[in-house]
Amino acid sequence: MKLLALDTSTEYCSAALLLDAELTHSEAHAVQRHSELILPMIEQLLSAAGVTLTQLDGIAFGSGPGSFTGLRIACGVAQGLAFGAGLPVVPVGTLLALAEEADALNVISCLDARMGEVYHAVYRREHGRWSEIEPPGVGPVESMPEVQGGGWFGCGNGFAVHADALAKHYEGRIEGVAPGLHPHARAIAHLALPVLASGGGLLADQAAPLYVRNKVALKMQEQR
Repeated sequence: MKLLALDTSTEYCSAALLLDAELTHSEAHAVQRHSELILPMIEQLLSAAGVTLTQLDGIAFGSGPGSFTGLRIACGVAQGLAFGAGLPVVPVGTLLALAEEADALNVISCLDARMGEVYHAVYRREHGRWSEIEPPGVGPVESMPEVQGGGWFGCGNGFAVHADALAKHYEGRIEGVAPGLHPHARAIAHLALPVLASGGGLLADQAAPLYVRNKVALKMQEQR
């Protein structure tokens, strides 16, 4: 299988190219330059590998949750490239991609959502496959799902921004954290591979971001 993956859901921008067993990828700390960086990044990967879009089996993207603008960029780029090349599109949840980046079996994924909230989800890996214990959600730290027992691993910048609150919320249940991890296109490529291999994927115009919440900013009275 040959597939292209991209992610622009956080302040990082990444692309990955999976050609059978060979994976190449590129990443940049984009801040707000995702739209400038992602297409040249993709072109460089394809050129270095000597392949064209029409030779691929599909395109995957980080569908969310995450930055509203970033999610629209990733979805729009994936749709445009897939439509032109006649390829299926595979949306991959960013919190699942975050869990894939963690070297752990029981994972609490947590990304800062600003406005005093976090995006969160809980996953468990069994026999090489992920199961969703708690689906993606958003809210204050206090609203994050409870987990049973110990041995959990926390990852994502939510564990940096809300370190003290999360440590208290999951006291005695978390054995380690990786606040520097973020969703990456290489993880999205790995997660999308079995979907494409089984004949899955969407038509380009059916792909859509997963926002989880519809509120972008606090109102003036809320800020006060």
